[in-house]
Amino acid sequence: MDAVPLHVLVVDDSALQRRLVSLNLKKWGFTIKEAASGVEALEICKSNQFDMIISDWVMPEMDGLEFCKEFRKLQRNSYGYFILVTSKNEKNDVAQGLDAGADDFLSKPVNSAELKARIQAGTRVLEMEQKLLAQNEMVNNALSELREVYDEISKDLVEASKLQHSLIPVRHKSYQTAELSLLFQSSGHVGGDLVGFFNISQNRIGIFSLDVSGHGISSALLTVRLSGYLNSHNKSQNIAFEPRPDGSYHFLSPREIASLLNDRMMQEMDTEHYFTMAFADIDLQTGHVVMVQAGHPHPIIFNPETGVRFLGSGGPPIGLLPFVEFEDFEFDLKPGDRLLLHSDGITECQNANGDLFDEDGLEAMLKNKLDSSGPEFMDDLLWQLTEFSQGTPFDDDISAILFEFTECVRP
Repeated sequence: MDAVPLHVLVVDDSALQRRLVSLNLKKWGFTIKEAASGVEALEICKSNQFDMIISDWVMPEMDGLEFCKEFRKLQRNSYGYFILVTSKNEKNDVAQGLDAGADDFLSKPVNSAELKARIQAGTRVLEMEQKLLAQNEMVNNALSELREVYDEISKDLVEASKLQHSLIPVRHKSYQTAELSLLFQSSGHVGGDLVGFFNISQNRIGIFSLDVSGHGISSALLTVRLSGYLNSHNKSQNIAFEPRPDGSYHFLSPREIASLLNDRMMQEMDTEHYFTMAFADIDLQTGHVVMVQAGHPHPIIFNPETGVRFLGSGGPPIGLLPFVEFEDFEFDLKPGDRLLLHSDGITECQNANGDLFDEDGLEAMLKNKLDSSGPEFMDDLLWQLTEFSQGTPFDDDISAILFEFTECVRP
């Protein structure tokens, strides 16, 4: 038997029957309490936790069947194994007893060997219950600890999301000859997309859109580091500016910027991530643009008069292979032209059927929104993607930067 004696309540209106059962149980090491009726037994059970009940079926006032039903209604910390003692052996009687909540049956007159066998069977059930309770407690404790860890991680991710959004300082900026608008929406708490801009000189700006491979925290950490390389506040910390001996700075070409970033990725960063990028050096007076496309989606020029044009030839991503050659390409923006750089989260947006928004969907959207501009255009783009996805959560970050050339100033 179990090292800790089980508590057993013996219920019978016959003192002799109670005595016979109790003597055997005490001999086998159980702790025994007796009750002379179902009513008395129920009152005792309200203030005591018994592991096992052995109750006669036929008793005055409250029979064993009714007692069993009431016993099952009591609030307990553990299971109570219930054995009905009866001379009834019809199938209907057994079914009635099981339906009332009985676990086993003993036939009258009670045989010592059968009693021991039924007790041992009940003990095994109770031992299994205790093991399950212990395992459940371990699982619940583990889940509680995981919830605490998850809550802390969630708090950290919320703060990380705030930090990542702070990397995109403004949503809209106006210049004398142009308007600049930015869009960023992460697919989770944090993501691997980044859009931004900085001043190259009084009349030139650099705008960029990049997308780190993968998702989640590791991608976001690399994004933060890359934002430092393209610092918009300090030329000495911006990889695009090369210091000269006289204290001035030489601005690298877009392809040189991509090449330098590729070298940093391959030599200094121990990571399996890579990223794609589109970077444009734009003259605010003339509209002349020098660009590099490093594995990023094709830049787009669209205009109410000339329609939609996709630019670039692709190019390799950054941080995937060493000694990669990147190429610049140049073009001139005319007043009314809009230049859109975007991540593949837009063209690879899926709906519930698995269909992609793709370049055709983006082109159709741009043609329908040729009169929309600035933040309004970005809102329209996000709304169009949300409508297309049919409520399906975005699988990837959504980001874009829109440069709208409004006026050409010839030097």
